[in-house]
Amino acid sequence: MPGKQLKCIFVTGGVVSSLGKGIAAASMGLLLKQRGLKVTLQKFDPYLNVDPGTMSPFQHGEVFVTEDGAETDLDLGHYERFIDRDLSKRNNVTTGQIYQSVMRRERRGEYLGKTVQVIPHITDEIKSRIVEASRNGEEVDVIVAEIGGTTGDIESLPFLEASRQLRLELGPENCIFVHLTLIPYIQAAKELKTKPTQHSVKGLREIGIQPDVLLCRTEVPLSKEVRQKIALFCNVSEKAVIEARDVSSIYRVPVQFRKEGLDDIIAKLLHLESSACDQSEWDAFLKRMAAVEEEVDIAVCGKYVHLRDAYKSIIEAFTHAGVINDVKVNIVWVDAEDIENHGAEYYLKEVSGVLVPGGFGERGIKGKLEAVHYARENGIPFLGICLGLQCAVIEFSRNVCRIEDADGSEFNPKTRNPVIDLMEDQRTKSDKGGTMRLGSYPCSIKPDSRAHESYGELEIGERHRHRWEVNNSYRETFEEHGLVISGTSPDNRLVEIIELKDHPFFVAVQFHPELKSRPNRPHPLFRSLVKAAKERKSASLETRGAINS
Repeated sequence: MPGKQLKCIFVTGGVVSSLGKGIAAASMGLLLKQRGLKVTLQKFDPYLNVDPGTMSPFQHGEVFVTEDGAETDLDLGHYERFIDRDLSKRNNVTTGQIYQSVMRRERRGEYLGKTVQVIPHITDEIKSRIVEASRNGEEVDVIVAEIGGTTGDIESLPFLEASRQLRLELGPENCIFVHLTLIPYIQAAKELKTKPTQHSVKGLREIGIQPDVLLCRTEVPLSKEVRQKIALFCNVSEKAVIEARDVSSIYRVPVQFRKEGLDDIIAKLLHLESSACDQSEWDAFLKRMAAVEEEVDIAVCGKYVHLRDAYKSIIEAFTHAGVINDVKVNIVWVDAEDIENHGAEYYLKEVSGVLVPGGFGERGIKGKLEAVHYARENGIPFLGICLGLQCAVIEFSRNVCRIEDADGSEFNPKTRNPVIDLMEDQRTKSDKGGTMRLGSYPCSIKPDSRAHESYGELEIGERHRHRWEVNNSYRETFEEHGLVISGTSPDNRLVEIIELKDHPFFVAVQFHPELKSRPNRPHPLFRSLVKAAKERKSASLETRGAINS
């Protein structure tokens, strides 16, 4: 029985980078889902790395890990949060993966002596990945594929060529191009300038791609005259010139696109049979977000805080958890190395919560340990993630268990007390890429623990990305001194969650809870942290009021 007709939306970008193609693609996916369609999204990254797993956060930002253990671009986080669907390794494709696959086939002789070339072999491989992603588990109605880079980049040309070919093969009624571009406003002249967009579209047309829809990033409204000019010179319908004005929250972008009629245009172009767009659930989230009046300050003590994209999912998880708790979370960014220079109290004495996120390497560890110590001793609600758990264990070992030289073997290979040590199955690994403990693993939660209270369940699944773990040789010592191991792997071999009883909220986890938070389903641990921080702030205000009276 033949499958569904493949329907594709290719999202390209022009003029400058960082215009928000990922948010635009995710917003289109959401709008189509709200019309009752089954949607998936895919990201094409033009770099030669096989995946971003070996790249510095300063180069790439956050590495988003999928349920099946793929290390992917942070845009996949936006995709999952917007369409509320778990994606997989098939949803992120890099140039490195494409060339690796083609060359493996060449080595096996599968090309039967032919000369292996970019066209057709590389482009055919790209097209096969699109079809594969559209039939991952269940067939979807539409696949939205974001092509990384900017018009004119050499690196993204194979992906653009593959998309051009696919449009020819499928027909314009099954494959369309949406181009995100910039309409700069020149303050001195008080004018919007369309020329950069014209040149960007010209670059696409030179390689055989004619955009069907233009998403125009702008700081000011587009007048009818400007829309007409863009439509005329870029060869698109005036209705397909969509204003993508700056908004206060990324979660307002789909609503703006809906007002511009983007989903109707896409449905018409692709001949999609769908119901009316139902944004009621999304609108309810936005309404509750807008109604928030109370604020709470939570410090994120990390080593990549100068590049906020390194903590993109944490930022969004705080947004979700704030809305459910009817507060706005103000993230106080604290560089772990600054704590080493000025002390934790200088940065943390006024905050209502502390989060120590993941990371790798020795730099900034001393500052993270001081942040954990300050939060533990002063009753500040605390959540440690991945490296944050490891720091919490090291700090507890030194200052409560009195194991003075306790350390992690990642930071101090010669330590006599490696309370955090390399996992047994990691000792034989030589390659760095894709060899960590990656993806979703089950966790058994101890009844009547903080973790149990947060999740409301005794069996959960969370996504991991690590090589080091709590050293089981010290577990008995930890528990004797009051550390609660409230979550482990089902076989009890790996520590997944630790917490303290006599503390308002002190929980640390080896996994990355931020990766599974959604607007309509805030992650339980972030929800609990924000709730505890809100309560601490309220108690502090009451105390101050009593003193002043």
